[in-house]
Amino acid sequence: MPAHAQDAALDLTRSSIGYVTLVVFTLAYLLVMLEEKLQLRKSKPVLVAAGIIWFMIGGYYTQAGMAEISEAAFRETLLEFAELMLFLLVAMTYINAMEERRLFDGLRAWMVRKGFNYRTLFWLTGALAFCISPIADNMTTALLMCAVVVKVADGHRSFINLCCVNIVVAANAGGAFSPFGDITTLMVWQAQKIQFNEFFVLFLPSLVNFLVPALVMSLFVERGTPSAMNEEVELKRGAFRIALLFLVTIALAIIGHSLLGLPPVLGMITGLGLLQFFGYFLRKTLPSSLARKRARAEHNGDAETLKRLGGVVPFNVFDPIARAEWDTLLFFYGVVLCVGGLGFMGYLSLLSSALYDGGNATMANVVLGLMSAVVDNIPIMFAVLTMSPEMSHGQWLLITLTAGVGGSLLSIGSAAGVALMGAARGHYTFMGHLRWMPVLLLGYIASVLVHLWINAHLF
Repeated sequence: MPAHAQDAALDLTRSSIGYVTLVVFTLAYLLVMLEEKLQLRKSKPVLVAAGIIWFMIGGYYTQAGMAEISEAAFRETLLEFAELMLFLLVAMTYINAMEERRLFDGLRAWMVRKGFNYRTLFWLTGALAFCISPIADNMTTALLMCAVVVKVADGHRSFINLCCVNIVVAANAGGAFSPFGDITTLMVWQAQKIQFNEFFVLFLPSLVNFLVPALVMSLFVERGTPSAMNEEVELKRGAFRIALLFLVTIALAIIGHSLLGLPPVLGMITGLGLLQFFGYFLRKTLPSSLARKRARAEHNGDAETLKRLGGVVPFNVFDPIARAEWDTLLFFYGVVLCVGGLGFMGYLSLLSSALYDGGNATMANVVLGLMSAVVDNIPIMFAVLTMSPEMSHGQWLLITLTAGVGGSLLSIGSAAGVALMGAARGHYTFMGHLRWMPVLLLGYIASVLVHLWINAHLF
């Protein structure tokens, strides 16, 4: 928030309004943690809590004749969310567009046709999750790999659960060393705590976080080969070109931020414009493309292709936008506004003093990473960024790592885990993930130690 607003802010940490807002936020987050059990989308409680918190702040400051200060603080918090939300919306739109063009279906079909044995499938899906999540987000990557496992394993419950645990760990680890891999890394990058190229020093710690538990879990993968399945997928027009445009969009965001000092969202929104132009091209050239394919199918007597061509509809960029993870985006809004409000009242200053003033930032960052397994890593990272404690560069990298991979300890600790509990319902469960927690904790500790060792010069 603006410096003048922060300087003039009142300390409400010991007031009745402060205690009430703490209770409201706690109740809202309890509902978030019970999302799977209550079947209540996580955005609902935090949206209401954010409104209550800021209405109470606004009322208090209005009575004190300082309404402009609370207004300035709210606007600044909202601006922080808006930049991140637009960035995420463009990334989600591209991912959905590639999915609509069946690019991910093609990858899945290739893996299904290969007839890999169980152990190879375990390692391949984990490795691909680790490699894809730095570019796509960890949740989308996890869902893609989960779809492969569920289809190939065909009801083999214990193997599906084991693979899903491995996929969640791999996707979260892969997302921890890239600004595009997770919302928390994106927040750190946009806050300019870590530059784009500096994230890659976390590659080895992230790899260790994935490999240590994977090596142990692979010993429990039974021998054998699932029955091969012949699945053919025809990609829609423009699939690879949209993937290329996504890479161009990422490059624009990086160049604009790293070389010109502009917010990354500018490059992403420009990339969305490029996607809209390409969508226009696809619509305009669709009739001629269909005519060529129809003539070819008629010449070959391919009735199946003719029937399929009759159902082809033009590409519309607003369809992928509509299918964005709006619950996640609204949850993000609620969390940012709630934590921003608590910070404006002074609670984050108290928390910062309790955690970091003792001089042991390493322990604080490790503990916060463990907390992200229970409390979502988004509010934890936003709280740390809002507190902005005086830390070395190595410590900022450490909290980025721990917040990114700490959520892997429990199935509810990350968006990837929660998404897979729905996608592999009945096969991948909270208790099925929990039984591997000691092994996952070993990977967490190993990744922290590797970071402290190889990046010691940054502390």
